Amino acid sequence: MLTTLNTAYTDTRASDLAWALGREPLPALAVLDLQLDDARVQLRLLGASHQVLLEEEHGNCSETVACMPGSSTPLPLGVAKRLGDWEYEFAAHVETLSRGSFAGRAQELLALVAEHPHGLAGTFPGSPHAFTAMLAQRQQGQVRWRTWHAYPQEGRLVATRTRVGVRAPVAA
Repeated sequence: MLTTLNTAYTDTRASDLAWALGREPLPALAVLDLQLDDARVQLRLLGASHQVLLEEEHGNCSETVACMPGSSTPLPLGVAKRLGDWEYEFAAHVETLSRGSFAGRAQELLALVAEHPHGLAGTFPGSPHAFTAMLAQRQQGQVRWRTWHAYPQEGRLVATRTRVGVRAPVAA
């Protein structure tokens, strides 16, 4: 699903992004509710980037990657945590592209996400290449999502990848 977000583009630098787990739902500009087997996933586009809410029999998980005033946790390159019965893994990568390469990559990603049944993308007014895109799936008993945050004025694309799955039992 592709939508135009009715808001000003507020997180205008890749370095403004922060990461948080466990935040309450923030006001969203666009939402996609998904049922992936026994997992309920809500993809949320915020004025300042994204939030994913996951509910499953093993618990809940809330991931926020956004420009969050007062946040002391900048966007990490990687995180691995235990959340109750779950293993949570997060990775982020920042790519710097030329203007022409950026435009092509933006179009490619927006087309991929817009046509995917578990995808949500929103473009911001002012630039067709200023967007946040999200894609979720269930694979091998795990819920996974990828996100892309585009900063055309900097030529930067921030990509994240998250995996949440039940912890493997420890052998005795």
